[in-house]
Amino acid sequence: MIFDPIYWIVIGAGMLLSLWANAKVKGAFSRYSEVATRSGYTGAEIARRILADNGISDVSVEPVAGKLTDHYDPRSKTLRLSEPVFSSNSMAAFGIAAHEVGHAIQHAQGYAPLKFRSAWVPVANTGGGISTFIIIAALFTGGMATALGSTLAWVGVLLFATTTVFTLVTLPVEFDASRRALAALSGRYVNDEELDGARAVLNAAALTYVAAFVTSLMTLLYWANALGLFGRSRD
Repeated sequence: MIFDPIYWIVIGAGMLLSLWANAKVKGAFSRYSEVATRSGYTGAEIARRILADNGISDVSVEPVAGKLTDHYDPRSKTLRLSEPVFSSNSMAAFGIAAHEVGHAIQHAQGYAPLKFRSAWVPVANTGGGISTFIIIAALFTGGMATALGSTLAWVGVLLFATTTVFTLVTLPVEFDASRRALAALSGRYVNDEELDGARAVLNAAALTYVAAFVTSLMTLLYWANALGLFGRSRD
């Protein structure tokens, strides 16, 4: 495996794709963090207003340390905004805060992909955690060329696939949250120019989720081919 150039091409391509996506996010966030909105609301204030607009009163909004660490925790119904978003009145802060509120709205409305993703987290964590060991064992036992290797190959690939499924279902969850965010902001809280700034940040953020899915899918296909699931094995 370690001498297979295809392996390093897959790993390298995934890393480059992820680095590119993260650079796009940081660039967009940095650019639009410098542009204030006309309303003067902070990220925390706009989050609370959109929650109220949607009749959600049981979700708390609090700051969290770090940059781009924003997230919604459905277990505690807490929307945590990073420090540069919580107290900022920038276009970037509006977009990210509204996006996280989008997840809270999904949760309140029982959005099916979000429910599936939340339930799938322990499956993906377990599958991703042990799949590599089983795949390596399958390679050392001959892959599809032997009975034991064949069993281990299928188990390992299926376990790894749980992480690919997670990255796949994340796409509609994140895209829908961004759609809800822009709809909530449009007209009432931002003008068209400000909305374009928020959209640019959210579109850049979406690239990270696409990159994660593509990387996981490429790795899954590599392992399936290396183990002989496509009819032959690689040495």
